[in-house]
Amino acid sequence: MTPKIALEEHFIHPDFLDYFATTAVNISPALFGKAREALMDFGARRLEAMDRIGVRKAVLSLAGPGVQVERRVDTALRRAREVNDFLAEQIARRPDRYGGFAHLAVQDPRAAADELERCVRELGMQGAMINGQTGGMYLDDDRCSPLWERAADLGAPIYLHPGNPPERVAMYHDHPELWGPLWSWTVETATHALRLITAGVFDRFPGAKLILGHMGETLPFLLWRLDSRWEICNRGEMRLASPPSAYLRRNVWVTTSGVCDNPPLRCAIDALGRDRVMFSVDYPFERPEEAGAWIEAAPLDGDERRLVCHDNAAALMGLGDATGAQG
Repeated sequence: MTPKIALEEHFIHPDFLDYFATTAVNISPALFGKAREALMDFGARRLEAMDRIGVRKAVLSLAGPGVQVERRVDTALRRAREVNDFLAEQIARRPDRYGGFAHLAVQDPRAAADELERCVRELGMQGAMINGQTGGMYLDDDRCSPLWERAADLGAPIYLHPGNPPERVAMYHDHPELWGPLWSWTVETATHALRLITAGVFDRFPGAKLILGHMGETLPFLLWRLDSRWEICNRGEMRLASPPSAYLRRNVWVTTSGVCDNPPLRCAIDALGRDRVMFSVDYPFERPEEAGAWIEAAPLDGDERRLVCHDNAAALMGLGDATGAQG
């Protein structure tokens, strides 16, 4: 069995269930809440699920949206710090098995940058996970520049996780099935990532690192068209140093979370490079056994499988060495 690192593996704290409940509109009422027990477990249940598929280390993240839907900035800052301290305590109990992505109150980007630095330097976390927009502010907003500058200086990747947009546009009216993980989260997250590229975030901060889940939210499939249409689109004063695909290949990594399918895996590797794709489960919202069995049988050569399952994540986030040794 190939050693693995998993990067979109969620948890919840009891005090954050009110925020988590805001995602109920996206999930079937018969299923919502069934993952709560697994989200709260940091012991045998989670570790056994990891062991069954060879996951040596899981980088844990708070199940969204967390404080990003909090209206009071001071409350968001306080509660983000509290949940990061909580996660650090869980990691300290099993540092050989768990890492962590910081939870940030993006309502105050400068304070979020300070919290990211605290989590990376003092608490030993690997980066941060941000759940889409915050109060209508996307991460390409100039107010977020201090956060990108700090993340680049720290070498800490930002994992852009799906979240709901600030408004529900007309195309989703009368189609609740499209609102959430089936479709709107993909559209929202892919668009958010493209905003970062076309706004020049990666020109200003070339060392910034972005992670996208779900095999890149369809973007690896579109590289040629993004470059082609960039040349003719109405972009006003917007200019980039490179075509859009260059930033996707240089500043973006993708995970397999929630997509156990060979064609998009091959597309992501062939489009972005074999050093840009990383294994993930999306625990507990996907079945570890399915993800593990799929990646072991996927059409990869030995080097590709080792890179995707372990070495790319180890290199990106400094998790052990690049040989598959437990970090």
